[in-house]
Amino acid sequence: MEQKTPEIKQVKIQIQPLNVGINYAMEELRREYAQIQGVYEAAIREINARLQTLDSEFSFKHMHNPIHHIESRVKSLPSIVKKLHSLGYPISISCAKKTLHDIAGVRVVCRYVDDIYRIADLLLSQDDISLILEKNYIKNPKANGYRSLHIVVDVPVYMSRGKLYIPVEIQIRTVAMDFWATLEHGIRYKASDEVPQSIVEELRDCANVITETDYKMQEIFKALQKVEDKVDESPESIVKDDGV
Repeated sequence: MEQKTPEIKQVKIQIQPLNVGINYAMEELRREYAQIQGVYEAAIREINARLQTLDSEFSFKHMHNPIHHIESRVKSLPSIVKKLHSLGYPISISCAKKTLHDIAGVRVVCRYVDDIYRIADLLLSQDDISLILEKNYIKNPKANGYRSLHIVVDVPVYMSRGKLYIPVEIQIRTVAMDFWATLEHGIRYKASDEVPQSIVEELRDCANVITETDYKMQEIFKALQKVEDKVDESPESIVKDDGV
């Protein structure tokens, strides 16, 4: 008797991927982030414009530009998610807006230490700018030697739906401080493992040497300013200015 081969039926089973929920959540985060990104960029433009105006006015009055250059950025979505996770907060844009003060960041690199406080004071003296937080890492450096003045301010941004106050973190440091911070960050970033304590101590020593040089350069600048002021006030310069 001939045996029949059993018929094998193929049944297609659709299995929902486990990461569908995660992908949907990320898409929702991206949409919400896109909605706020422009507002934080507007806040940065507002701060940059005010800083540039202050620098130009100071240059006109005192023949000195306190600001060497300005850098700015809006924190990326992956960076926001990473920071919220590290702080133990819920991963949402609404939580980020409430808890993170550095979504909008501006770095002001000044020529001398005195310029740091001068720029901060001039900016904070504006009646529509309010100080939220200040961390002075110049008077109280971090353990690794990092120095900078950090202030978080509320800046008004005028949108179609009205005026909004947006927090902006402003880091103000000298060229020398920025030089050290940039190289130190690069060294730590490239290190595959934790940086050895001996290297940490050497970096801190370098920061101290750079700080000493920073203040020496400022004293040299002040000394030259006094010489120039005396020259401008001399009888010979007055006669020349009067066209005699």
